[in-house]
Amino acid sequence: LPALAALLPPLPGPGGPCPAEVGLGALPAELRAAVRALVGDLDSLFSALALREESFAVGALSRVVAAELASYAPARNRRRTATNKASVIFVDRTLDLAGAVGHHGDNLAEKILSVLPKLPGHKTDVMVNMVELTALKTTDETCSIIAPGCLAQPNDPAAKALWESFMNLKQKEAVMEARRYLVEAASRENLPIKMSMGRVTPEQLGSYIQLFRNNLKALENHCGLLQLVLATVQTLKHPQTSKWDNFLAFERLLLQTIGESEMPSVLNQLLPMIKSYNERTKDDYACEDFLVLLVYIYSVVGEIKYGRELDTAEEEVKKALVKAICDEPEPSPLLQKIT
Repeated sequence: LPALAALLPPLPGPGGPCPAEVGLGALPAELRAAVRALVGDLDSLFSALALREESFAVGALSRVVAAELASYAPARNRRRTATNKASVIFVDRTLDLAGAVGHHGDNLAEKILSVLPKLPGHKTDVMVNMVELTALKTTDETCSIIAPGCLAQPNDPAAKALWESFMNLKQKEAVMEARRYLVEAASRENLPIKMSMGRVTPEQLGSYIQLFRNNLKALENHCGLLQLVLATVQTLKHPQTSKWDNFLAFERLLLQTIGESEMPSVLNQLLPMIKSYNERTKDDYACEDFLVLLVYIYSVVGEIKYGRELDTAEEEVKKALVKAICDEPEPSPLLQKIT
């Protein structure tokens, strides 16, 4: 539900978690309005599907949403007449922050959605640069003359099947599937394609895409598929993708350290890596990367033992982060929002 993408359960304060049983009345006015909007949207969706739902909830805000939906008058009327049954499970997003910020998935779909810029007005789709399919010569990354491609291709069966494999297969297998679909499409259009075995590289996929470039009929017939393969090429070549593997290695190291020692020593290990803009190389972590790592650490560590040592370590990390953020010559939109 993109309109409600910003709806997050309130985080527990320093005094410990919020009480498990909060009613709608205990929530801030803005959050109350968002919950009511969500319940209204869900009821409209279930009406369209003629559903009689049975709700389950995990987490404090999820219980509030499930209870509101259960007592919502239009929903009660719908459940009396609905012909289809369904179970609906609500889960608080904050219960799995480690999953949201971790880099453990060897999954092409996840990388495409993380790396490519968002399609304006959308939360779950990205912009695919289509310049390669034109004769336009431009060095501008965000060429706005050519309309961007995207991942949603409901009218192209091959693209839909390929997207399924991006989500369900390991990255290596998914990239091989992209090559297979591309070769099949080119063969159908009698394009001079040379099938090669072995490892698939983004350059190889790019050379196959070039075959479609001057053939308008072939472009039209396979436009959806070409958009997904271009998204793959652009993701594999993106600098953020190589950083992904660094994140994964560091997360594993942190998990090991957390298992063997206390939180302060984990923070002290992180401290020398927080560098200001002028000290950083392209391989160093930026401010946003550290915020992601901190969310990950605090989500997986379990119960934290508070004390002077932890306070000192946290203060040092805070100081280093504030300095790094203040030294950014052009803060990213996320940093601007945070500050």
